[in-house]
Amino acid sequence: MAHQHHHHHTHHHHQASNNIKVAFFLNLSFAVFEIVGGLWINSMAILSDALHDLGDSLSLGLAWYFERLSKKGRDHSYSYGYKRFSLLGAVINSVILLAGSVLVLLVAIPRLFHPEAVHAPGMILFAVAGILVNGIAALRLNKGTSLNEKVVMLHLLEDIFGWAAVLAGGIIMYFFDLPVIDPLLSLVITCFILYNVVKNLREGLKILLQATPAHIEMPALEQRLEKLPEIRSVHDLHLWTLDGTNHILTMHAVVDPQVSLDQSEEIKQRIRTAMADLEIHHVTIELEAAGQACGQPECGKLQQ
Repeated sequence: MAHQHHHHHTHHHHQASNNIKVAFFLNLSFAVFEIVGGLWINSMAILSDALHDLGDSLSLGLAWYFERLSKKGRDHSYSYGYKRFSLLGAVINSVILLAGSVLVLLVAIPRLFHPEAVHAPGMILFAVAGILVNGIAALRLNKGTSLNEKVVMLHLLEDIFGWAAVLAGGIIMYFFDLPVIDPLLSLVITCFILYNVVKNLREGLKILLQATPAHIEMPALEQRLEKLPEIRSVHDLHLWTLDGTNHILTMHAVVDPQVSLDQSEEIKQRIRTAMADLEIHHVTIELEAAGQACGQPECGKLQQ
């Protein structure tokens, strides 16, 4: 049975990596095609979406690389494993997208006041191609069950909506002489990218700075721990997350001085069980008797 489970896990992991790889090459090829085409038909909206696709290609490439790298467990160089590398990749990707978005805005804003002619049929053609390419990649990833695949698929669905907007703009400009629609579309797409980039960058930096996970309130966590019958109080409580999904907790708990070794193991197990539904699966616990010195310079309750 163990062998079958391992084989199934390995097969699924390989499939996830392959799905992301296919989506990566599709997106990267199309992003390069868009940049050339956007310059050719003189469309800022196409170039904005090219930036979006290029950003998604970087995300896909990093996701593919880290899907493979995550097979590596802990080692002497990285005792917590390699999960945080994906976070570093996301921060780098966000900075690149931020710089690209600023460049697009610098070109698009003056065009609002001095619109330039755009090749509307070419714009429509690119929009249809964009919907098809991203749609194929999204369908491929829709069959996957890994978190990486689901996150990447959401990026691709965002792209499809972006291309639908470009398609609508191209059709309007085909029938009406309204070249201002192109820089307007470009601004909407770029602002949408910027909103998501800033949000992701903030989250990434908070995790790198070892902030507590946003969905867990520390006072409520303390109360939950102190409700366990054997625990008198808790202190020196530290909670952080490796990558937004894998959380780590270290703590000191004050217990009755007469607690035996067997009882202390039971207490630790109860603490770990109490933390499991908060997605805290890595818990390090030090038990102390009342009045015993903590031994840490920063021991004590958390400040409000």
